[in-house]
Amino acid sequence: MFKSSRLLFIIILFSLFISACGTTAVPEPAELTHIRLPMGYIPNIQYAPYYVGVEKGYFAEAGLELEFDYSFETDGVALVGAGQLPFSVVSGEQVPMARAQGLPVVYVAAWYKDYPVSVVSKAEEGILSPANLAGKKIGLPGLFGANYVGFVALLHANGLAESDLTLDAVGFNQVEALATDQEQAIVGYAANEPIQLAAEGYEVNEIRVSDYVNLASNGLLSNERTIAENPEMVRAMISAFLRGLEYTAAHPDEAYEISKKYVENLAEADEVVQKEILATSIEFWQIEELGYSDPQAWENMNEVLFEMGLIPEKIEIEKAYTNEFLP
Repeated sequence: MFKSSRLLFIIILFSLFISACGTTAVPEPAELTHIRLPMGYIPNIQYAPYYVGVEKGYFAEAGLELEFDYSFETDGVALVGAGQLPFSVVSGEQVPMARAQGLPVVYVAAWYKDYPVSVVSKAEEGILSPANLAGKKIGLPGLFGANYVGFVALLHANGLAESDLTLDAVGFNQVEALATDQEQAIVGYAANEPIQLAAEGYEVNEIRVSDYVNLASNGLLSNERTIAENPEMVRAMISAFLRGLEYTAAHPDEAYEISKKYVENLAEADEVVQKEILATSIEFWQIEELGYSDPQAWENMNEVLFEMGLIPEKIEIEKAYTNEFLP
């Protein structure tokens, strides 16, 4: 009787031990850090790397949960500069301009290798090179932002000045302005206006800024405080984004399908046009050296902004960007 009770007691203890081991082997799910990310534009297929990064779980694996905020680019820069948000998506010219105003922002990862701005004209205008722009009426959103900076950089690189032509602020209606012959040429993004015009049946010529001048372009912005206090989050954010970027470039059709969840009416849009926009965007992305900032591109941007009077003096440009967090 004693032996039977003892055996039963040992079996119960062993069962409890096995049960305890089983329960401790299941880890608690990690809590994700919520990140509100200003994008600087409306939902668009060009943001596919971010959408892919979320849907493939890259950001979650990095411990991050993204909320896309499609507010104005300058608002995102201001919030990051004030330390109220850790990251924002920006175009390159915003970084020296913000630092010139005392905002401690730092560009931490390049998205675009080449500046994505182009000058577009109807073929009958015969505008085949920057020299052909002299005396022409050029429409662009306004005297601000990437379109304006890229266009003036193109002029300077080819010995032209703004006084050699007429600049006309048309808002973001460049396609209509050119189609209706209000302008002889327009300035826009290579992955947008020229593709839309071609889809409407117009034969166009395109002059890409990146064929003439190397400028720092679109990428991920952070700030000195976030870098100092939470470098691992910066590294995780960059790593997840670059995984999304690489996957999108390698699987554009799948990325397109994923983006339908995030871009309103993409499923009903002209698929040929939208896929061409994505394909053209990929041409400009930093694919071979993921995330790398070219020091010469930043030097060029610093010089152009100073010559344009958009910054009072050239800044210490090496403090405006970093490559230290790249995988």
